[in-house]
Amino acid sequence: MKLFIFSTLLSTLFLAACSNSSSTTSPSDSTQNTDTTASLTSSEKTKPAPADGIINGYLQLKNALVADDDKAAAEAGNAMMKAMAAFDKTTLSAEQAKIYGDIEGAVKEHAEHIGENVGNIHHQREHFESLSQDIYDLAKAVGTGQKLYFDHCPMYNGKKGANWLSETKEIKNPYLGKSMPDCGSLKEELN
Repeated sequence: MKLFIFSTLLSTLFLAACSNSSSTTSPSDSTQNTDTTASLTSSEKTKPAPADGIINGYLQLKNALVADDDKAAAEAGNAMMKAMAAFDKTTLSAEQAKIYGDIEGAVKEHAEHIGENVGNIHHQREHFESLSQDIYDLAKAVGTGQKLYFDHCPMYNGKKGANWLSETKEIKNPYLGKSMPDCGSLKEELN
């Protein structure tokens, strides 16, 4: 047992000595390298995805519908319209641009209807259902700057069900709002 402890101690000292002698950078060099790596990692984490403005508007809309707030839903619909107008399609690959082109008109139409229908949350939710599929397709094609969850409500629309995207893993149902806020299940995680 003493031999084992002695050999382990000797091996540890030998490895520590080797790692110290193989380093040829000065302390200031290693600090500079660490700072550069930290700033690169930080900027990579904060780099927004191309469709973040549109997706963030969608998430605001979803949260307004969860709260049964038709006015906030209309404001979010209008914010989505502005985000669509400001969207830079030149950042997309050819495949992404095709998918965006396929959904662009529908997203604008749904966002516009939601924005114009203060006082009619049922109609807003009808448009939200179709909008959710388009935003899901956009998020899958272009990516997002955050983790999203694709959820399903089996009770909406006469038990036909409907899907939505969420920024939280916890179910917060935009179709049934406060009447059944936790109705639903997670279908997929998007990174």
